[in-house]
Amino acid sequence: MKAIINGRFILPQEVTEGQALTFDKTLLGFADPDQLPADTEIIDARGAYVAPGFLNIHIHGCGGSDAMDGTREALDTMSRLQASTGVTGFLPTTMTCAEDAIQKALTAIRDAMGHEPGADILGANLEGPFISEKYKGAQKACHIRKAHWDFIEPFADILKILTLAPETLTDMEFIPRCCNHKIIVSLGHSDATFEEASRAITAGASHITHLYNAMSPLHHRRPGLVGAALTHPVMCELIADGIHIHPAALSLAVHTKGIDKIVLITDSMRACLLGEGESELGGQKVFVKDGRATLADGTLAGSILTMERAVQNIWKFAHLTLPQAVQLATANPARELGLTDRGTLEPGKRADVTIFDDDFNILRTYKKGTCIFNSH
Repeated sequence: MKAIINGRFILPQEVTEGQALTFDKTLLGFADPDQLPADTEIIDARGAYVAPGFLNIHIHGCGGSDAMDGTREALDTMSRLQASTGVTGFLPTTMTCAEDAIQKALTAIRDAMGHEPGADILGANLEGPFISEKYKGAQKACHIRKAHWDFIEPFADILKILTLAPETLTDMEFIPRCCNHKIIVSLGHSDATFEEASRAITAGASHITHLYNAMSPLHHRRPGLVGAALTHPVMCELIADGIHIHPAALSLAVHTKGIDKIVLITDSMRACLLGEGESELGGQKVFVKDGRATLADGTLAGSILTMERAVQNIWKFAHLTLPQAVQLATANPARELGLTDRGTLEPGKRADVTIFDDDFNILRTYKKGTCIFNSH
């Protein structure tokens, strides 16, 4: 048995101190630090925060690797580095590319699941090619195509989230078919009207890909996809880097939707954790400077955000309590993905834990009770 002592434990409604969190592969519960068995392995948090492991459900890459590389090596790199940001589970995310490149990436993701050196691969997130050319963002128009089931059927077992532009659908039955296979349909990269988005939500779409970014904006006579996202009970992703979304708009989304309907993502690309310079995304050159990743024409190209910074930023920008900010990266994505075994520090849950200091620097990360990152 292991026990974390001298920590500030982030629970759903409060931050508590003075106890020891005991665990092996699962969380056993809280105990009096003075009553622990003699053979307990003690982990001294030294006053740091102790939270459930973060979940990153939309990430393209980091550390020079990308899900579209379609290799075990790239996914292993992502897995190890995600652990260093407090993440214990993630969805490698594809993008609009040639069909064989997407299939190669999805095959690699399937093959890597269960063999990760760090954070778990929870499945795959398909962002494109079923998107709008008008709001393609940093994705190549030549690879955009209409949504059809044959494209995704071979990978329905691992697909957890799928993005589409609802105005491009020729068969609205595509959405309930995805839902029947437990694939979350997300609306994004879209020029949908409020009415088109609403019809898709009625059909079963329940998620919004990076709210505000790459979609028809809110106008008082044309509410667009942003208006539909804010008024329907769908889960909304936010990139909380202060670049993709103004802090005031982040706060507006959180307080309009409510804490239970927001999930933090990084949407990070291979340049994440590499510093400034030239990188790549979907076969296009990307330039990173002053915290921004852009194409040559200035188009935002994913992000270089990490999850611990996303939590810190939303806590600050939206004036949340720390338990509320942490919920957006833990309990909310776990609930949406149906992962009932994680997301909080409750007894019986997996011992997926991250420890961070007052500046949100990750000190240690545990997956199923095993340390997968240690800053020292």
